[in-house]
Amino acid sequence: MSETAPMEVMKQHLIDPEICIRCNSCEEACPIDAITHDSNNYVVKPDVCLACQKCLPVCPTGAIDNWIRVLAQETYPIEEQLEWMSLPAEKPLPEGYVEIPTGGRRDDAAEVSSEEATGVPGLLSAPAQADEPIEGQPATASGSSVPPWSAAHPYVNLYTHKNAATAIVAGNYRISADDAESDIRHIVLDFGSLPFPVLEGQSIAVFPPGQDDNGRPYYARQYSIASPRDGERPRYNNLSLTVKRVTEDYDGNSVAGVCSNYLCDLQRGDTVRVIGPLGDTFLMPNQAEANLLMICTGTGSAPMRAMTERCRRLTKTNEFHGKLMLFFGARTQRELPYFGPLMGLPKGFIDINLALSREPGMPKRHVQDLITERAADVFDLLQKPETYIYVCGLKGMEYGTLNAIKGIVEAGGLNWQDLSSRLRDEGRMHFETY
Repeated sequence: MSETAPMEVMKQHLIDPEICIRCNSCEEACPIDAITHDSNNYVVKPDVCLACQKCLPVCPTGAIDNWIRVLAQETYPIEEQLEWMSLPAEKPLPEGYVEIPTGGRRDDAAEVSSEEATGVPGLLSAPAQADEPIEGQPATASGSSVPPWSAAHPYVNLYTHKNAATAIVAGNYRISADDAESDIRHIVLDFGSLPFPVLEGQSIAVFPPGQDDNGRPYYARQYSIASPRDGERPRYNNLSLTVKRVTEDYDGNSVAGVCSNYLCDLQRGDTVRVIGPLGDTFLMPNQAEANLLMICTGTGSAPMRAMTERCRRLTKTNEFHGKLMLFFGARTQRELPYFGPLMGLPKGFIDINLALSREPGMPKRHVQDLITERAADVFDLLQKPETYIYVCGLKGMEYGTLNAIKGIVEAGGLNWQDLSSRLRDEGRMHFETY
């Protein structure tokens, strides 16, 4: 009489709906379309996922890094995952089961925690990038998955969906011109005596009030912090956000952004539910001689403002001696956030380059055009080991920006693939596009 074959068990890759902020980073990072979503949840297709882990480094909250043992023939289908409000508990497994590989996921013998692997809770090392660029894609697929070596320690996920922080609105100011088509706001949130430590380059997520069409509370939306670590007002426990009121979708159809309109309409004294801080790689270095090459569009200026203001304050105490070079794109000058304060900064402190794509009477220009025009100065910065690159804005800017930098590097006689790999490995090239 033959023995019964042991039951096969695998680790199923799942996304925690309680932590996920629906930023779409994981779906964009997945090379085989194993991640999908609806209006409620982001989920992983069990019959497609190869556990390559390319989605792990880009997740700002760690929601993507969940693995539950299940019988290989009883994986959770995506239809069920889409209905979840929280992850299920692992079910009891049969005696004598055999664990089979889950794509590229490590087995128990080789498994280490994300904190052991990188020293950062909730983050696993990024997989190696391909040596050859993909046809029609940027020469480098993404930036660093590690922070600068000298960056201060970030606090992450101190407040979550289950214990959200409450902030009070200390101010709400329009920072685009009154006659500009875009309504862009600078919003200051005060946390009072509640500990909420942040660093330049981090973000928070905000819960808009109300419910979606399915009767579920709206999920949190993520926004980059626009103020330095010591507060929008120095030595105050507050921070600021840069928010554009969304009035149409990418196809030009009229639509009111749920969270952006909520934030833009806030009044002084209103309260806001917040989770975070989020993000542990898009951080500025703590080096007096560091050079920051900052490239942004629209509200992608938020982290650049935070870093610039941090450096400005440090120069007053002679603690910063590096160079700042900014490439800032918008449709028109009137829609350029922080235009007035930017123009007030000393020329010797920051090298500002403005790219306006729809300014009347002026040629159409994008940030990559200006980067190419300033090739000599950009190349000089790129050769210095103290130089760090930060790119923030719409996803579409990534291709042009990378290829402009690639062209400058190769024209200067350097190998772009070698340099870009070194920049990524050393935490000196960071992207935050959406």
